Amino acid sequence: MEVKTKSDSHNMPDAVLWAFNITQTAASVTSDLHELMQTAEGFSWVHLQADASDSVSCLKSLGLKDEIVDALCTSETRPKALQFGEGILIYLRGINRNPDADPEDMVSLRLWLTPNGLISARRKNRKLLSLVDVKEELDRGIAPESPIDLMLNIITKLANRISEVVDLLDDELTEFESQDTYTKQDRIKLSNIRRQAASIRRYLAPQRDALDTIYSLNRSLSQAQIFDLRDQTDRMTRYVEDLDLAKERAMVLQDELRHRIAEQQGLRMYVLSLVTAIFLPLSFLTGIFGMNVAGLPGTEDPEAFTYLAISMLVLAMVLLLAMLWKKWF
Repeated sequence: MEVKTKSDSHNMPDAVLWAFNITQTAASVTSDLHELMQTAEGFSWVHLQADASDSVSCLKSLGLKDEIVDALCTSETRPKALQFGEGILIYLRGINRNPDADPEDMVSLRLWLTPNGLISARRKNRKLLSLVDVKEELDRGIAPESPIDLMLNIITKLANRISEVVDLLDDELTEFESQDTYTKQDRIKLSNIRRQAASIRRYLAPQRDALDTIYSLNRSLSQAQIFDLRDQTDRMTRYVEDLDLAKERAMVLQDELRHRIAEQQGLRMYVLSLVTAIFLPLSFLTGIFGMNVAGLPGTEDPEAFTYLAISMLVLAMVLLLAMLWKKWF
């Protein structure tokens, strides 16, 4: 199947990233929105950039009402699903897998689902690889049977990317739990894991509710579609629970790390205290015999230093043995 690039699509608005006419057997790229809307066979999928200069006019040319256009072009979204007439407005979030991007910086995806097609929108420089995966399937001739099936395929691809990040967090925590020693970099990594888990969970919890709302709003779903939607809802629930567990595991590891650091510091201070206890009487003796006053014993005896050194060594050994007997070591 021949795929036309943007440069080949002279009649396509700049806001449109791609447009497909999809039948049960094939999907073809279209280069004219008017021609796409006039096609009676199959259904359409238009993916566009919501903050492009001509995005509003493009959406209006597709026959959308002003409130739907505003909803698709809004700058701030949170996962939810709302019904407007025969269509359903859906806000979702996907993992940001773009180069040099943080996974927790989740990308907003806006969907307008109708019986005649699907319109998806994202903002500039917020590419969603999950949608690219769906597009590549269409390019290979793998066509969904309905707009709902297309939406479910997109939701599945979003969940697959989320699964990769959740599994990665779990692997990192498992590696931390198997370590015997920790460094300063490990403390920073644990803090990053907690932050990532909290940030991703922030959107997955309402996204789970949004998927559940889609089921309650659309009663025309087939048994297979209901099963797929329920399966994706259960996956979101499981990921939310996994992220909650990841946060708790990271907190436990941080507490253990702080305990180990405190234990190491206490051990060092304990050793220093024992050394001080041994040398304190020795320092007392050297202080006394180091005074430059008359009357000190042994000042005239050349063997006095030897006797004093031996006495101090014996005293140190006695103190050490006493500490061992008391099990201070």
